[in-house]
Amino acid sequence: MGAGILFALILTNFEWGSQFVTDWIKPFGTIFINALKLIAVPLILASLIKGVSDLKDISSLSKMGARTLITYLITTVVAVSIGLVIVNVFKPGKTIDEDTRTELTENYGGEVELTRQSAAKQKESGPLQALEDLVPDNIFGAASDNGNMLQVIFFAVFFGIGMILIPEKQARPVKNFFDALNEVILKMIDLIMLAAPYGVFALLAALIVEAPSPDLFMALLYYAGCVVLGLVLMIAFYALIVWVFTKKSPLFFINGISPAQLLGLSTSSSAATLPVTMERVEEHLGVDRQVSSFVLPIGATINMDGTSLYQAVAAVFIAQAFGMDLSLGVQLGIIATATLASIGSAAVPGAGMVMLVIVLGQAGIPEAGLALIFAIDRPLDMVRTSVNVTGDAAVSMLVAKSQDKLHEPHVKNWDDKYTKEEAK
Repeated sequence: MGAGILFALILTNFEWGSQFVTDWIKPFGTIFINALKLIAVPLILASLIKGVSDLKDISSLSKMGARTLITYLITTVVAVSIGLVIVNVFKPGKTIDEDTRTELTENYGGEVELTRQSAAKQKESGPLQALEDLVPDNIFGAASDNGNMLQVIFFAVFFGIGMILIPEKQARPVKNFFDALNEVILKMIDLIMLAAPYGVFALLAALIVEAPSPDLFMALLYYAGCVVLGLVLMIAFYALIVWVFTKKSPLFFINGISPAQLLGLSTSSSAATLPVTMERVEEHLGVDRQVSSFVLPIGATINMDGTSLYQAVAAVFIAQAFGMDLSLGVQLGIIATATLASIGSAAVPGAGMVMLVIVLGQAGIPEAGLALIFAIDRPLDMVRTSVNVTGDAAVSMLVAKSQDKLHEPHVKNWDDKYTKEEAK
């Protein structure tokens, strides 16, 4: 990451430097992300079907599901609350003057309009649209788009339940297939991660050359600092609840999940990071695969704590910049809306901005204010994705502990092979 940033900063001093990075360096970062996204859907299908079918009975699945959803909901409310406290204490919106506001509005007005149109489509949907969208009419169509993760998860859970309900002798060949497929996918992750340093180098170099002017960054630095402070506090909260409920030290937790955090930072995509998150949680944090294969894919889709915190800070920041004072009732409404919006937010870069439009609309804040934060959204997207990944890992440990499925880590290297006893 550091080398990519330094490389790009050096090349931007030459006329041809930025174009060189865009044409010859950025594609390798894109290839790296695409490789991770390539195996995201097969990984969810194989691991989730295996995990559900291993449970043996549906009652275990319902208990795990209820605990997972409730815990994710609680951490999201905590995240939004932390964001609101910070933005009300530091009031970063008061530092934006009229000239800066005008410049940002002019520079990013077009992007605001595109985001508003995307959000309008979601607003037009009915109250049960989310439930309707959960059930795909074609599993192959759903699996062809990483934005349909919930549909893939629904099919995998449904398929796994079907395997539980038929005689074990008949389910055994199907289970063996998905067990083997899961191991192949995990080995593919190991191979892709050998290229991680080069992919991350390319991603960070491209980010630097595509960044807007430093002047705009400086104007928004106070706002960015508030968001980052909230996200750091959220990671501390995760480490604390892991320590309290699982008795695992914060250092153990952070060391175990840090590679996935850094990858989330580089890719800005929970979906792209999911394969690595699953590997780290299982092999380095000791979460049983039955739990990780269920909790993590769902978390990558509906648990957006970092995004929810950012939406709370951004909404109040925009209101402050426009001289609006939000009542306690409006801010409580932001908590509810940001929590619900995070569930529908796709696990891809920039999705949080679309959901922010809905949060702004609920609070009566001008949607044009999005232009104030577009300039610095991508770096903050990186950090909040890292927090989303951390939250997924923390919740998986809590659920595993409650199910008595948290054990000592067993690390595998990329070139490890099974012994004959393990294969049996």
